Amino acid sequence: MNIRKIVTVVEEVRAEGGRAVSPPATVAVVAAVIRNPWAGQGFVEDLGPGIDATASDLGALLAPAVLEELGAPAEAYGKAAIVGLDGEIEHGSALIHTLAFGDHFRKAADATTLLPAVEKRGPAGIVFDIPLKHVTDATIRSHHQTVEVRIADAPHPQEIVVALAAAAQGRPQQRLAAFSTEQDRS
Repeated sequence: MNIRKIVTVVEEVRAEGGRAVSPPATVAVVAAVIRNPWAGQGFVEDLGPGIDATASDLGALLAPAVLEELGAPAEAYGKAAIVGLDGEIEHGSALIHTLAFGDHFRKAADATTLLPAVEKRGPAGIVFDIPLKHVTDATIRSHHQTVEVRIADAPHPQEIVVALAAAAQGRPQQRLAAFSTEQDRS
């Protein structure tokens, strides 16, 4: 795996809706900007060797890093793969939609739910939103949120940005009713 750089973003929301948020609502993102393992190869029928050579090491690198930056147990989490213009969206999906990658984060966060994800292709500096959901119950509405990310010089055309995000809580000032209140009562 060829890593050009690691980018870390930690966001603390201290006020929302005109009211203080205490403790601050914290979200952390750690992204690796890597060379696309399939760059320059044209259409690759079997992505397996590139997955085997990259996905697990990438998950092992990013999962503990994002939790360390968060500084608290993760209650919500998500992932992203942003492919440079010379790659395929499938290249990003291949790296993040495998247990070899995702299980590092699930184990580190004591999580059981699927990791919500975004994958897209774009130029350097593209803005992307990482969706987050609760680590053990995807129906807990308070933890459905997104974090916006932009890396000014990534991805280059033959790179992929792979990112993990974690939140220490749900949305600041959330007040939606529980999902169970909308279930059919007939």
